[in-house]
Amino acid sequence: MSKIGKLYLIPSPLSENVQDVLVQEQLKQIKHIDIFIVERGKTARQFMKTLPLENRFAAMRFFELNKHTSHVELPTFLHPALDEGKDIGLLSEAGCPGIADPGAEIVALAHKSGIQVIPLIGPSSIVLSLMASGLNGQSFSFLGYLPIKGGERKKRLRQLEQQSRQFKQTQIFIETPYRNESLFKDCLSHLSAHTRLCVACDLTAPTELIKMYSIQTWKKQKQPDIHKRPCIFLILA
Repeated sequence: MSKIGKLYLIPSPLSENVQDVLVQEQLKQIKHIDIFIVERGKTARQFMKTLPLENRFAAMRFFELNKHTSHVELPTFLHPALDEGKDIGLLSEAGCPGIADPGAEIVALAHKSGIQVIPLIGPSSIVLSLMASGLNGQSFSFLGYLPIKGGERKKRLRQLEQQSRQFKQTQIFIETPYRNESLFKDCLSHLSAHTRLCVACDLTAPTELIKMYSIQTWKKQKQPDIHKRPCIFLILA
């Protein structure tokens, strides 16, 4: 029986600050890999060029995994591991593969196919924001995107606040950067005065902003400029 390759989950930088995303021991593990599954080829190539990979960049192959990838095409990305015994790297657009990331589908397929999955240590905006929030890190839930429409969003925020209060659980969610300010204003309008809200922007970048106040205190503060900035929102009632 031929050898089966491994799937390495490779973290990528959250910002343009690419220093120390991968430590030397991790680089040793992946420097032989020339097949990568990525969300965007252009971004992945830019990141790979910053790594000391022994001038092998020209030989690399990239499969794109995003909303345009069909479920029929998806299993073929693992054929090099199954048919050729080659190791494959799974690279997130930003942060850790499989966390708020389409790479989770490939990881599930790898397990199903008997491919060993090896996660490498790296930055996750969700984990970093929770660490820095001062909110409950023992019990938390990541919800992804909330509804866009005002009435539906108001209802969802109230539901999350009730769930947070009932289970003493931090609720974590995100928004498309150009709609950050709208979500922030809805939080101030629809959440209770004593509910705590943390806003974490541009994590790991020189412009990083992390602030946590109660809703009533937020209303007294100068509102931060979070327009078009990668942002995580966390609440605890």
